[in-house]
Amino acid sequence: MNRLKLATVWLGGCSGCHMSLLDLDEWLIDLAAHVELVYSPIADQKTFPEGVDLALVEGAIANEEHLELIQDVRERSRMVIALGDCAVTGNVTALRNPLGEARSILQQVYIEHGDPRGILPSTPGIVPILLDQVVPIHMIIPVDLFLAGCPPSGPRIRAVLEALLAGTPPELAGGFG
Repeated sequence: MNRLKLATVWLGGCSGCHMSLLDLDEWLIDLAAHVELVYSPIADQKTFPEGVDLALVEGAIANEEHLELIQDVRERSRMVIALGDCAVTGNVTALRNPLGEARSILQQVYIEHGDPRGILPSTPGIVPILLDQVVPIHMIIPVDLFLAGCPPSGPRIRAVLEALLAGTPPELAGGFG
């Protein structure tokens, strides 16, 4: 039996969606019989693989690393699901948008109200460069399915995965299908 190649991705967000996925408890053992987890913050792979069947993407696009990763996710995945409100709308991650461009926010946080040394973090490869606006993933790539919720519940995630494994379209309330 060919198992579905599943990836989970964590961008700008709190990891609550991954926690909901883990809340599936014993059903994860059943799921493992049908999927191969090929990428996840849980498994800590460094590069997004080719040939992914299903990518569950949590979080919004907040920095240049997210921008590069989400483009790899779309190029290398047959189906992409925006998992949770940050991925669907920007939600909490995008609350910084009204405050202005990234540089001015960093100036306020690190120079005016934070670091007594008055230094902005800027070491290449250590701190990703922030984008001026946080955006939901569909503003960068095409998304196949939107699974809203902050976070979506474990049973809701399970229902979507069960439908996809059965080869039927998942039924999502609220028009986020």
